[in-house]
Amino acid sequence: MRAVLQRVTSASVTVDGVVVGAIDRPGLVVLVGVTHDDGPEQVEWLARKVADLRLLRDERSVLDAGAAVLVVSQFTLYGDARKGRRPTWNAAAPGPVAEPVVEAVVAALRQKGVEVETGTFGADMAVSLVNDGPVTLVLDSP
Repeated sequence: MRAVLQRVTSASVTVDGVVVGAIDRPGLVVLVGVTHDDGPEQVEWLARKVADLRLLRDERSVLDAGAAVLVVSQFTLYGDARKGRRPTWNAAAPGPVAEPVVEAVVAALRQKGVEVETGTFGADMAVSLVNDGPVTLVLDSP
């Protein structure tokens, strides 16, 4: 599993002109990419990292600050552009595999007490955010 965490002061996701998820206070946007062999271990690892990493101001975690998280699925995180001019997406899990994994990440975060908003899996989404810092971190599960 791969994730990009961005510390934000606010963020939203719009699909077809309708806001489907938004946070209006400091927190994190988490872009989540799923590969073929991701499962419960990777889900728990990522949920723990998102909840506990001290990325917010004053070295606070999402749980410390009571911050919100906006989770957006993004298969392009597994794009490979090392050769040629067209990226390949072979490492990205197909939708029927990836969608339940992303939903499990959201559920695991909520179980930890994190307020979570989401995008719409597979939709053409417009993501707006105000990056705070800026702070951006890329995570790859072990």
